[in-house]
Amino acid sequence: MLFTALAARGQQRDSVVRVELSEGQAVEMVWVEGGTFTMGSDDGAGVEKQYDYTRPAHKVTVGGFYMGRFEVTQGVWRAVMGEEPSWFKGDMLPVEQVTWTEAQRFVTMLSQMTGKRFRLPTEAEWEYAARGGKELPFAGCERKQLTDYAWFCVNSEGHTHPVGQLLPNALGLYDMSGNVAEWCSDWMEPYTDAEQNDPRGPKSGDSRILRGGHYNSTSPGCAVFDRGWYVPSGKTEYYGLRVVMEAEEVMNDE
Repeated sequence: MLFTALAARGQQRDSVVRVELSEGQAVEMVWVEGGTFTMGSDDGAGVEKQYDYTRPAHKVTVGGFYMGRFEVTQGVWRAVMGEEPSWFKGDMLPVEQVTWTEAQRFVTMLSQMTGKRFRLPTEAEWEYAARGGKELPFAGCERKQLTDYAWFCVNSEGHTHPVGQLLPNALGLYDMSGNVAEWCSDWMEPYTDAEQNDPRGPKSGDSRILRGGHYNSTSPGCAVFDRGWYVPSGKTEYYGLRVVMEAEEVMNDE
């Protein structure tokens, strides 16, 4: 197993790391420096539909983490899980037709294979990374440019597309809006106006969070502050995932 190392303690952290898997597959992870941001939206930021579940906007602080540059592809899923469940077929297409429970099993097996700590992003981490340090309603762009960044109902032709074909956001993350909606670790709950530090969501609930919209979403569903949710046992061709890797101050590991 080849791990292209992040920087050792006291040295500058690598901005991108690549973990090689079997079958010529790999996961590429982008460093997201921690910070404080405004999560949610009170006014819709120019998006024509605004729902109560995105309110109130509130201050959130997150620590640093590595986020997958791409949505998990079918090739990567198969290299880890030994099978491939998607409705649309192609190694570079995002995996879909996976439940939240199956996504959890994937990150557990990926961690065991690589010796690194992979997991699903929290909802706060996801939105922070999607915003890329920018106060924009979509992941990297104004609405008029959304077709340059996202596969959604206007340009997808009713199916998923290979990851990384459109423009990335400011952090170099691709398909943060559209293509497939991405499972997060949190149970769904309404927002409050309280400031939060690395929120993880409630300890129980009925539905898990999904973020980012999908190939059949309208533009409001692709907004960085929009929220979706579904039962953890549910699966459709709209739902996939993106992984987070915990920051570790080690050199590793060829």
